[in-house]
Amino acid sequence: MNNLNEVEQKVAESLLQIKAIKLQPKSPFTWASGWKSPIYCDNRVTLSHPSIRTYIRQNLAQLIQEEFGSVDMISGVATAGIPQGVLVAQELGLPFSYVRSSAKDHGRQNLIEGEVVSGQRVVVVEDLVSTGKSSLQAVKALREAGCNVVGLISIFTYGLDQAKVNFAEAKCPLFSLCDYNALIQVAVDKSYVLESDIELLEQWRKDPANWSAQ
Repeated sequence: MNNLNEVEQKVAESLLQIKAIKLQPKSPFTWASGWKSPIYCDNRVTLSHPSIRTYIRQNLAQLIQEEFGSVDMISGVATAGIPQGVLVAQELGLPFSYVRSSAKDHGRQNLIEGEVVSGQRVVVVEDLVSTGKSSLQAVKALREAGCNVVGLISIFTYGLDQAKVNFAEAKCPLFSLCDYNALIQVAVDKSYVLESDIELLEQWRKDPANWSAQ
């Protein structure tokens, strides 16, 4: 466990403890995409646990300051990135906006909610990154509105190769408090899964679209 930093370990332990992340390598979940997966993540559960919520908020804010320096606005990705983004914006005393998954079909038909000023340095907040597709749609919308999106942060990332390619192509740096590898180390150490499950869990990360439980 000594190759994990304190934040990675604490976040992984917290997400497992409150069942925001569940690991079932022998009885996999089915994602909306149809993928079979040994892991299910719902970081919205953290909102119901004040001490964990506070720890995540403080460390996301610190991550922004360390990696991006001074920024002008925080923007969340609908829907799960919105409350996390609000908490971070409040911590940093910054304006907040959020990006819808699709434009409203009435009123002003907004895709971005909140006041956006061209040229603003913006960091986008997500709760979770899988392939990065929806996250990067939000980044694209903000850039088209004139924002200088300097990067995206999340509580957790699966660390999928496809996400790395997608973020590199979009020229959008990605930083997360915890990733899949760190989670698996903590899960084994704390007996959430068996050491014999590690290979199965690793196989999924390498090829999630074609993975199946053995």
